[in-house]
Amino acid sequence: MNRNDNKSEIRRDNAQALRELPAVHRVLAELGDLDLPRPVVVGLVRKRLDVLREMISDQAAPAPDVSSIVDGARRELDGIARRRLRPVINATGVIIHTNLGRSPLSERAVEAVARVAEGYVNLEYDVELGERGRRGEYVEHALALLCGAESACIVNNCAAALVLILRHFAGKPPRNNVVISRGELVQIGGGFRVPEILEASGASLREVGTTNKTTIEDYAQAVDQNTSMILRVHRSNFYMGGFVESPTSHELAGLAREKDVPLVEDLGSGATFDTSESADGHREPTPRDVLGAGAGLVTFSGDKLLGGPQAGIIAGAERYVAALKREPFFRALRCDKLVLAAMEATVDALLDDRADEVPIRRMMQMPLETLQARAERIVSAIGNTSAVRVGRGQAQVGGGSLPRTNVPSETIELSGKDPQEMARQLRANDPSVIGYVSDGLLKLDLRTVFPRQDDHLISAIRSVLAP
Repeated sequence: MNRNDNKSEIRRDNAQALRELPAVHRVLAELGDLDLPRPVVVGLVRKRLDVLREMISDQAAPAPDVSSIVDGARRELDGIARRRLRPVINATGVIIHTNLGRSPLSERAVEAVARVAEGYVNLEYDVELGERGRRGEYVEHALALLCGAESACIVNNCAAALVLILRHFAGKPPRNNVVISRGELVQIGGGFRVPEILEASGASLREVGTTNKTTIEDYAQAVDQNTSMILRVHRSNFYMGGFVESPTSHELAGLAREKDVPLVEDLGSGATFDTSESADGHREPTPRDVLGAGAGLVTFSGDKLLGGPQAGIIAGAERYVAALKREPFFRALRCDKLVLAAMEATVDALLDDRADEVPIRRMMQMPLETLQARAERIVSAIGNTSAVRVGRGQAQVGGGSLPRTNVPSETIELSGKDPQEMARQLRANDPSVIGYVSDGLLKLDLRTVFPRQDDHLISAIRSVLAP
């Protein structure tokens, strides 16, 4: 057989293999009903069949049978469905878990969101006057009270708050120098770095001091006619010890007044309460502390220690906040009605001494004895097995907050099988259970598990330990 005959035979085999591929409608019929929009399913099936056609044409590969095509499509569609937002049980012991949605909302906040989500609201409408109103007017007033500030505003996250401030005060040369300590050029979540945020806003960095030591004299020597602001970035997601020095907020505020430039402090985690009560005696500076020391503006996150939705809070002098809200860029950073409703409910609870309604506060302050009683009940309910026991753990606040703080906790420890495989099986549960592997054991920390989830946890553990 010559070369041309070989090519003809390959073409015939390819044509036959292509004819054997099932039509789209047949694969869809085999898949049956799926909890996905039909265009998503049809699009994926067509894409898989196109890939198979290309593989057959290029490689002279035989056509796979229909069942394998359907099984492959089903696995891929299941993977797509699992990427939807859905509840999980956080048994990691990380209270503010960025990958799991940070701070869970209080029941009142959830009710507030549902109330405004299902219909129209007075988002930017003055009902009394019958004309256009101001968005977020109530929550801004409440936030100002909470922070001890003249004024406050809210944007969609803390990085946005910092960018807005930088664009306004330092976005135009020649007066666009931002004085900042080298020890505060930190990286925050998601790979974002403070120097990159500064430069993206048009600001020019004027670094002072060293990584571990910056004095008030360093700042004073750096401030000149081109300085737009002094920026302090609180080390909320790490700490330094030993030979470390930095000026107080009082000292920096005094220098800022003397040089007639604003002092802006980015607190990041934004504790509005005395963290020493539940953080190994470590007290984080609060917005009230910083503004009381003389800072012009302070920024912090709404979804960390405040316990609300994702948002960036700016509080401080009325003239500064008003100027920021006049910035055209402010419109791109506004919060919608859902965020504003959740924030209103959260701040109301804090102002009204109902902080125990905020889930992260309850988690941080829950007595160890309460967790131990729950752990013993869970182990007892699972049954008589040596593969599960009560253990001790160290929960973390997380979310770039209180990095020095470990909160004693109680864990459920699973053994007898490969811990990584058990962790995978728990993640496949509905709802998924997310724990962690340590010392050859799979551990589930109860400090971050809601009591209402205990029965789900018991059922999930039983399924994993079953033969």
